[in-house]
Amino acid sequence: MTLAAALLLLGLVDSAFSGFRAYAGRDARIRKHRRNLRAAGRGFAVGAVLLTAPAVVAGLLLVTAADRARTYADLTAGALGYLLPLAVYAVAVLLSLAAYFTLPFRAGTLAMVIGLGPLTLLRPLAVAAGCLGAVLDGGGASALLVGTVAGAAVLCVEPLVHRRWYREVQ
Repeated sequence: MTLAAALLLLGLVDSAFSGFRAYAGRDARIRKHRRNLRAAGRGFAVGAVLLTAPAVVAGLLLVTAADRARTYADLTAGALGYLLPLAVYAVAVLLSLAAYFTLPFRAGTLAMVIGLGPLTLLRPLAVAAGCLGAVLDGGGASALLVGTVAGAAVLCVEPLVHRRWYREVQ
């Protein structure tokens, strides 16, 4: 359960950041803290709904499995393999954010451009590395299926939030 909670927490935090990214750059106002928080909350909410999908898939795999203990062991091994690459990615993001908030303005901005810009583009690769880690750690096909559904869920948050709340009307 601890691995599932860690993955869920990571997915929800990523969803909040996705909501923020969907809104970022849409408003030239200086004071927009409430709007940023609202956008992050929207991402969090969409992510919470989408992340029920991998939980349902894992539950269905367990309920329909001939050997539930083996399937549970496979899913646990896959969760650990999935978590490791994503944890490395999350640490890189946190270091970039820490540099942004603690360094002087120019250095912090440079850290943001050098760190978070490329890291945002690498999100799909981090998810793919997580799926590969789930298989390589002994999770097999069931862990790959749950990991793929979870990865698709978190990668869909930003486009869904953007489409629902921040798409420009033409």
